[in-house]
Amino acid sequence: MIQIDSRIEGRRFNLHHLEQLLKPRGYTIGGNWDYDKGFFDYKMADDGGYQFLRIPFTAVEGELDSRGTVVELEKPFVLNHVYQRGLDDHVNVGNMTATLNQFQEPEDPDGSVDEKYIIQGKKLVKKLESILSK
Repeated sequence: MIQIDSRIEGRRFNLHHLEQLLKPRGYTIGGNWDYDKGFFDYKMADDGGYQFLRIPFTAVEGELDSRGTVVELEKPFVLNHVYQRGLDDHVNVGNMTATLNQFQEPEDPDGSVDEKYIIQGKKLVKKLESILSK
């Protein structure tokens, strides 16, 4: 994980409005959210893992599943999520959960980040600063 300094850090936005600005530009709210914290993810590549620009945020007014929630953006970072190839070696055969959950655990959820993705992440953050300053 490589953090990127940004002027968006500490800025507050209505979450619905922020989604309307970011989703058309390729950002999604990552599946790893809670009622008070979440991430906007921008998938940069699938190069032996998933390379993301991640924008963390925290609810400061309301909860993430509520109408009118206000969030505060935190320091963006680039993340390399290295996944295993092949079958999951931790599946219990005969276990109903194994039938339902066939996805593998990551090989390294915080792998080293290639310089080209750090550069791309910094460019994306600059573009994001421009979008959110309007």
